[in-house]
Amino acid sequence: MAKKRRGKKQSNWLIIIETFVILFVLIIAFVSFRYYRRQAIETEKIRQQQIAREATRQKIIKQHKAFINEIGPVAQEVDKSYELLPSITIAQACLESNYGKSSLSQKYNNLFGVKGSNPNTSAILTTKEFEKGKWILVKARFQIYDSYEASIRAHARLFQRGTSWNKNQYQHVLAAKYYQTQAHALVKDGYATDPNYADKLIKIIQQYQLDRFDK
Repeated sequence: MAKKRRGKKQSNWLIIIETFVILFVLIIAFVSFRYYRRQAIETEKIRQQQIAREATRQKIIKQHKAFINEIGPVAQEVDKSYELLPSITIAQACLESNYGKSSLSQKYNNLFGVKGSNPNTSAILTTKEFEKGKWILVKARFQIYDSYEASIRAHARLFQRGTSWNKNQYQHVLAAKYYQTQAHALVKDGYATDPNYADKLIKIIQQYQLDRFDK
């Protein structure tokens, strides 16, 4: 009888141990499932975010290219008579008008932030200017144009005629034969207050191969 009782006890212990092992395995499996499921959800979430960002990026690029295709031929036609490189003009328009999205370009066809003085042909707007090492907001009067072409032609004439105080203001710009040197000449000749202006233009030109308009 004693042997039978010991055998029964051992059998009960085995059942308990087996039950414990099974429960332990089930718990591990459940925890693993929850972990990998959470990881899969997070991975899918990141993937969807990446897809959305890429779709947004492609949409923006498409809009930028549409703007470039609109003004590119105009700049190419106008600049050939003014010793200017169309790639520079197009890049300036892209940068200064935010690819035609700025209120100044949308409302008044002013692509280059050209200032005005006549109240009948200009409008007062808030703009950013780089002064004493920082960007500040200022109110200024800007010229109104009938079309993008009018804005581009006025822009070209500015470089040819110079400013009212210096007709040779942009001599280095006109003398430059490559878009890199013309971009840096704009800063050298005082066209822009942004110290990174030339680098920004060169980046836009290279990103969208705008030098194709120079040929």
